[in-house]
Amino acid sequence: MDLTELPFCTACSLHETRQRVVVGSGPTMPRLMVVGEAPGRSEDEGGEPFIGRSGQLLVRLIFEELGLQRADYFVTNAVKCRPPQNRTPRLSEAATCRAWLVAQIDSLRPTRILTVGNVAAKAVFGFSDGISRAHGRLGLHQDIPGVATYHPAAALRAGPNVVDVMRADLRVLRALGV
Repeated sequence: MDLTELPFCTACSLHETRQRVVVGSGPTMPRLMVVGEAPGRSEDEGGEPFIGRSGQLLVRLIFEELGLQRADYFVTNAVKCRPPQNRTPRLSEAATCRAWLVAQIDSLRPTRILTVGNVAAKAVFGFSDGISRAHGRLGLHQDIPGVATYHPAAALRAGPNVVDVMRADLRVLRALGV
């Protein structure tokens, strides 16, 4: 799959309401790849993933728990276009974008993957459980190990308890040698 075609994708109806395809950003040979669910309004406007409040929290937690600066890891989403009203991406939308996501992972070859949220955990690791059961579990995408955790938006809504769980999940990832 030619990743240069991704910004012009019209494979699902999300292209009708998006401002842009949010491909991802970061180094071309990352130690870590972070995969979220889908772009929000800030990301659709700015063209980069996790640049809103959720992203600020995620970047801070990754720095505090893994010691990585934002420039050290690649960030993308399972679904590349913003769903209307920031709704959760549909399974069909994640399935449509999956080829793009797999092409990114294959191209970048990160040593570890962190998924944030249900959609990402299912798209990357194939987990069938919801994130409340899947968080902190080791997952494998081909030969690349990783961990699933809550989406930082859940932490912004639910508070410190979810942040504490995310920190514990990141420590599981750290134990893998990120």
